Amino acid sequence: MADAPTVEEVADAMHKIVVEYHGKKRFKAGDLQKEMKAKFGKSAIDRKICKNAIKLLMEDGRTIYGYAGGSWIEPVVDDKKE
Repeated sequence: MADAPTVEEVADAMHKIVVEYHGKKRFKAGDLQKEMKAKFGKSAIDRKICKNAIKLLMEDGRTIYGYAGGSWIEPVVDDKKE
C-alpha cells in the first residue's frame, strides 16, 4: 500500500481540479472528497484529511465558498493576471 498523501498534497490536487473546471462545474466538499478518493485511492483518503485540505485552501486564500441555493468551492481569480 502506498503512503497516505499529506494534507498539502491533497489541497494542491483539489486546487488543481477546482481551477481546471472553473466556470464549467461547481464542486461541493463531498464532490472533492470523491475526486480525491479516485485519485489517491479509497483507503488513503478519509473525510478528515479532505476537511483539513479544504480548510488549508481557504486559509491560504486560494479558494472561497460560493453560495446560491447551495454552497460550492471555487478558486480565487486574480483579474490582474489577465
